[in-house]
Amino acid sequence: MSKYILEAVDLIRQYKQYDSVVTAVNHVSLKVEDGEFLAIMGTSGSGKSTLLNLLAGLDRPNFGSVTIRGTDITKLSADKLSRFRGEFTGVVFQKHNLVPQLTALENILVPTIMCNKPDHQYQETLKKLILSLKIGNRLGHLPSELSGGQQQRVAIARALINRPQVLFADEPTGNLDRKNADEVLELLLETRKMMGMTMIMVTHDMTIADKADKIYMMDDGKLYLYKDKQGYYKNTYEVQLQAEQEKNAPKAREPWQG
Repeated sequence: MSKYILEAVDLIRQYKQYDSVVTAVNHVSLKVEDGEFLAIMGTSGSGKSTLLNLLAGLDRPNFGSVTIRGTDITKLSADKLSRFRGEFTGVVFQKHNLVPQLTALENILVPTIMCNKPDHQYQETLKKLILSLKIGNRLGHLPSELSGGQQQRVAIARALINRPQVLFADEPTGNLDRKNADEVLELLLETRKMMGMTMIMVTHDMTIADKADKIYMMDDGKLYLYKDKQGYYKNTYEVQLQAEQEKNAPKAREPWQG
């Protein structure tokens, strides 16, 4: 069995914008080992969130493939993809996206209901999440009665309740102040380690990214390795220069252009 829990091959995602075409993700390939923590950084508009959406199965590429646990999710029907995501992946967004009419506990359990999981399959996980994320005294509260940090902890618990093998996080602390951001991040990393899962996180904060096993930089739809497990850092100028050279290189015709 492959040591890579996720493999992306030659991903391309384009959007029409008025009379032009924007290439948000441009021939990106990526291999992620089981249990790794990857951080993806880049300026606004660099394509990092679009890439994360493709990897998580929230969007489909124009070209290329994403394979998770040996399954090419780009070939799954909408129904099968939804079931696959509910079973094997979790997503934490910058905004908590909690259902306002549901209590914290009810929000956490939404994925178990969608996947028809019986109580005995998630009760132990629920107890561990409540303890590790320190939300035991807030379970009966509505989202409007929680602080920003508490709302995001509930969102993290919701993403992890089905014990996903891969967790995708898009700026999970971006809406929090530094104190709350540090606390939520620490709880997230501790919980990830406890559950032994792979995590791919988009962030603009090097302090957060520096905790990852690998850091990638996104620039103009291209992905570049910035730091590996040995702690080697590519000079930021080298990354920018490489991106500029790619940008100015003669463009080959895309596969779908014939």
